[in-house]
Amino acid sequence: MWQAHFTQEKLSAIGIASELIIIKTTGDQIQHLSFDKMEGKGFFTKEIEDALLRGEIDLAVHSMKDLPTNAPEGLVISAVSYREDPSDVLLINKNITDKSKVLQLPEKARVGTSSSRRKGQLLDIRPDLQLVDIRGNVPTRIQKLKQGDFDAIILASAGLARLDIDTTSFHVIRFDPTEIVPAPAQGVLAWQTMANDIQTRKILMGIHQSEVSDVTNVERKVLNLMNGGCQMPLGVYCYKDKFGNYHVHAAYSTSFDLPITRVSISSATHFQLAEKVVEKLRS
Repeated sequence: MWQAHFTQEKLSAIGIASELIIIKTTGDQIQHLSFDKMEGKGFFTKEIEDALLRGEIDLAVHSMKDLPTNAPEGLVISAVSYREDPSDVLLINKNITDKSKVLQLPEKARVGTSSSRRKGQLLDIRPDLQLVDIRGNVPTRIQKLKQGDFDAIILASAGLARLDIDTTSFHVIRFDPTEIVPAPAQGVLAWQTMANDIQTRKILMGIHQSEVSDVTNVERKVLNLMNGGCQMPLGVYCYKDKFGNYHVHAAYSTSFDLPITRVSISSATHFQLAEKVVEKLRS
């Protein structure tokens, strides 16, 4: 809902009125299963894309990290938003912190996450951790942490920032995105339309962030070339420095409980950059 209202505000700022249509997706409706036990891709996008294809809506807004890299025929990403902090954040109940330990978590601490990517990278640092699936929106997950269901949970910093969540009651560890590598396009919103809806696509050019698109294209192409979805244990983070050079960090394993391969590549151009990252990951 934050994303929908943000989109409406951005459109209003350029003189475009809009109506919000709320659509429940599979990911919203099925809360008792972790993502690796759900079949297919597009858990948070398919029903919205179907509404676009039926002409019931003109524009869809998605968390770009949830959006499959192969769009249904007839649909395109027409614009992307600014990028919120792409890092992951570990929230720890203050009464269990152990400053003598890596990540300040006690031995065999229970950490809530349903992300295979996060599970793999946490286990790479602390193999003793007990990783427990957790579902629900951000406030629901934080409430589960407060009531003691977990010793800690790991979340996207972007969600905490956009919802202005108060984390002062927890010990907070913010991971550098080159260390705990985020999901491709984490922190970015994607605006999707029909490919032939030229009018809406032209409107969206007024809010499109091309600099963000440059780096998320690299991240999502790595995901596409690895034939992955949001449940693949793959993190990719690309950024552009002040001199215009691209830097990519990737972390991948075939399963969250297997060793992780890490790759870092820098280049003056994004040409063939994703292909080079994938080649290194696979070798």
